[in-house]
Amino acid sequence: MHPVRYHRAANLAEALALLGTPDARAIGGGTDLLVLLKEDLTRASTLVDVRGLALSETVTATDDGGLALGGALRIADIANDAAIRAAYPALAEAAASVGTVALRNMGTLGGNLAQRTRCWYFRRGAPTCLKRGGSGCPARSGANEYHAIVESGPCRTVHPSDPAVALAALDARVELTGPAGVRTLDIAALFADAARDATREAAIAPDELITRVVLPGARAGGVQRYEKVMQRGAYDFALVSCAASRAEDGTVRIVLGGVAAGPWQVNSSVEEDVAIGALDDESIDALAERAMYDVEPLAGNAYKVTIAQALLRRAMRALGT
Repeated sequence: MHPVRYHRAANLAEALALLGTPDARAIGGGTDLLVLLKEDLTRASTLVDVRGLALSETVTATDDGGLALGGALRIADIANDAAIRAAYPALAEAAASVGTVALRNMGTLGGNLAQRTRCWYFRRGAPTCLKRGGSGCPARSGANEYHAIVESGPCRTVHPSDPAVALAALDARVELTGPAGVRTLDIAALFADAARDATREAAIAPDELITRVVLPGARAGGVQRYEKVMQRGAYDFALVSCAASRAEDGTVRIVLGGVAAGPWQVNSSVEEDVAIGALDDESIDALAERAMYDVEPLAGNAYKVTIAQALLRRAMRALGT
């Protein structure tokens, strides 16, 4: 690990100024960044601590009845916050499923969304890996049992974030603050280039911070769920996960994790049919099969299709059939 300087920013302006210097990196809990530095998977001359900035660790109500979550809010606080649990239980459930107690107490929302892939070819320095300076994806013809079954670019990584999947099902938007001001992305746009970008998985510039994640009031309440299938019983990344919500207006969102380079929303026609309701088992089976019609599993991960369909069937029943 190379020597680095640590600076705790006093305010947002100072943090952004420091992040504009060469090889500066924002740090919250550091649960992924410090590992990347130690394993020489990234370089940093300066670590800019963004905890303690105004609104960075808060949960505040928005004008439309939703909630705004600070980017440095700890994962444990998301899991335990009464307002989040009441209005957005799928997000609270997703946060509660992240890693270990220690990781949830250290990790931040922004850091969780911005974390790098856990793909072993990237982490172990495979020279042909796109994200290690190569031009392809060795997982395609190699050990790929934990990789994506959805094709969205040359890389077949999956994003490890649990909260991201729930946030996508809740139509959340991410506010990124940089030198040019604030820009807002939905979750799909945040991860749109994850399978093509060699340097990162989330569309966050080096001099930008995730300052807020905004949950719309229109998706508060209703019926929500988050379910995660892991190889081990706990403390593991998802093989496949599923977040689903039926809002008070009847609209349905169903999103899978562990199958693509970012959270993957099922076809809108499937969601519309689920929203109609009164589905029998045969209809649910058909919808679950249709949702996975276009996936392209690799040699070692076709089992993910079976898991995904099982999670989809349970989600559809929970949303009110």
